[in-house]
Amino acid sequence: MNEAVAFLGLGVMGFPMAGHLARAGYSVSVYNRTASKAERWVAEHGGHAARSAADAARDARFVFACVGNDADVRAVTLGERGAFSTMLPGSIFVDHTTTSADLARGLASAARERGIAFLDAPVSGGQSGAVRGTLTVMAGGDAQAFASARPVLAAYAQFVRHLGPPGHGQLAKMVNQICIAGLVEALAEGLDFAKAVGLDAPAVVEVVSKGAAGSWQMENRAATMLEGRFDFGFAVDWMRKDLGFALEEARRAGASLPVTALVDQLYAEVQAMGGGRWDTSSLIARLARSIARPGS
Repeated sequence: MNEAVAFLGLGVMGFPMAGHLARAGYSVSVYNRTASKAERWVAEHGGHAARSAADAARDARFVFACVGNDADVRAVTLGERGAFSTMLPGSIFVDHTTTSADLARGLASAARERGIAFLDAPVSGGQSGAVRGTLTVMAGGDAQAFASARPVLAAYAQFVRHLGPPGHGQLAKMVNQICIAGLVEALAEGLDFAKAVGLDAPAVVEVVSKGAAGSWQMENRAATMLEGRFDFGFAVDWMRKDLGFALEEARRAGASLPVTALVDQLYAEVQAMGGGRWDTSSLIARLARSIARPGS
């Protein structure tokens, strides 16, 4: 295959995602703000470590990014030595970062002015999904650009869907986070209740997970929540960022998100406990009846 692609951002998601592209036969140039991480990726997967986003994108037909927030995406696209300055006409930028829909719309417009395409394509599935190559991608942007990118996305995604014009991928990710927030708080309360009334909580989880109460969160997080282990997975700080986007969009649209607003404030309490980098399942640490707290 040997088609040139670039990947910007080698965090817990980007590092394995870029690795899947290399294993699929693409010629991958990577850029990371901390250069040593890019060098480590090249030592493991081959390819090329670029000194800037612009250098990584120079010869790539597809440029992928998975960085931290809106400011980081602006920096690797429109900033000094950003990718948009060197991308080839007709090339496609695919942003896997969870950002505001406004940023996605603005970057899609800026890309069009430069003769390139921009897809907002946030992912779901977490670090484990990135490692296994089983992510879900929800995309907004030009349909033709999406059709071109879809076979490449298959290197690390098991389900990919185009959902509409620029910004719609980010709006769909907000739906994802809204649903997760309520589920995690409900699971935290259920586990705490089980312990409070003297039930064998792991046994109860085994039973109820087989019925209508079952969920990905229950299957993958109940045991670690009961153990008070939160040093992995998607951080509370990032979840609050995402919920902030959802609450702002809801205000604009006149949509009501009472549970989301409540859970956002509960996550603020977790941050105040020093848990900003804990996994989002750490909502149970607020209740902490007979649940172990981190470090206890």
